[in-house]
Amino acid sequence: MTATDTCPECGASWAETTCEQDFHQLLFWEWDYNLPEVHHLMVLCYHLQHPGLYSPEGLRDACGLLATFVGDGLSPAEVRRRRAHELDSGRRDWKIRSTPESRGAYATPPQWTMTVADVAAAGHERYYESVRAWARSVHAALEQTG
Repeated sequence: MTATDTCPECGASWAETTCEQDFHQLLFWEWDYNLPEVHHLMVLCYHLQHPGLYSPEGLRDACGLLATFVGDGLSPAEVRRRRAHELDSGRRDWKIRSTPESRGAYATPPQWTMTVADVAAAGHERYYESVRAWARSVHAALEQTG
């Protein structure tokens, strides 16, 4: 496989579709099949596996957020309630998204065992199960690399 056949950030195969195309497929399923329950996990996992979408501070925060969801079992509503003040864009002194000058990256890239391509391949019928498994795998990979 050549470099153009795999994602440079998560390592997923691009034989059929790119990661971004798969991400958009999942967003479509959420809308078309009314599957909102794990949207927060799906978006977070996709971005964590493509750290260049985040600023360095955004990446650190996102890693902690996934641990809060997966490790601590908190809901998005509870996290919003607890963190509303600190994440308010008018009060926060750091950017979540990357800029050309400031892109997130891992000191030691995690070894991902599941990617957006795996969730897309599993189909919309197994969407909730697949996204939850993906979130657990991303969380485990991040814990292993520290």
